[in-house]
Amino acid sequence: MLWATAESEIADPAVEKSSEGAIDRDAVLAQVATEKRLALIKAWEESEKSKVENKAYKNLSAVGSWENSKKVSVEAQLKQIEEKFDKKKVEYAEKMKNKIAELHKAAEERRATIEAKRREDFLKVEEMATKFRSNGYTPKKLLGCFSF
Repeated sequence: MLWATAESEIADPAVEKSSEGAIDRDAVLAQVATEKRLALIKAWEESEKSKVENKAYKNLSAVGSWENSKKVSVEAQLKQIEEKFDKKKVEYAEKMKNKIAELHKAAEERRATIEAKRREDFLKVEEMATKFRSNGYTPKKLLGCFSF
């Protein structure tokens, strides 16, 4: 066989040839059996290595597939959370705009009330001034700090 190892190549010269110069048949058969056994062992070894390699490849593929599916799942969750966050952001922005509009409306109402009170007070002052003029009477309170 072609798969001879270093051990099988080194043979005892006394075993290969008999004293008569002929080949010892038992020694050659033993060598052939050894080579066959070593070839079978090598074939088994290669087969087992191939099985181990295939199993490792299969497991690595499974891990890669698992990783990809988990990544997709997490990315989907992230997208869902971002969408929820964006929706809440829009809702809060709308609430804040409404609040600002309410504050503006309340401020306008207060301004209108103050302006109405100012006009009313002006009318009262003008009426009192007209009354004082018609009676010839001087007001008791004149500028608050000056009393006559």
